[in-house]
Amino acid sequence: MSVEIPLDNLSVSEKVRLLERVWDSLCSKSGDVRSPDWHREVLETRKRRLEEGRATVSPWSQAKARLLDAGR
Repeated sequence: MSVEIPLDNLSVSEKVRLLERVWDSLCSKSGDVRSPDWHREVLETRKRRLEEGRATVSPWSQAKARLLDAGR
């Protein structure tokens, strides 16, 4: 099935909300979906950067607010 979504016509906040809906749907019906090897490598790199103090994190509520504000 192919669904055409006019992404160029959506604001950043609308795109974030769309991604959230897709993610929620994936999480509720995960089945046998496996992460690719490159994803594990990215996560390991990010974890190492956090452990070495070379990266910081934000609570999701703050990150989400920044993304929504950027779309305005």
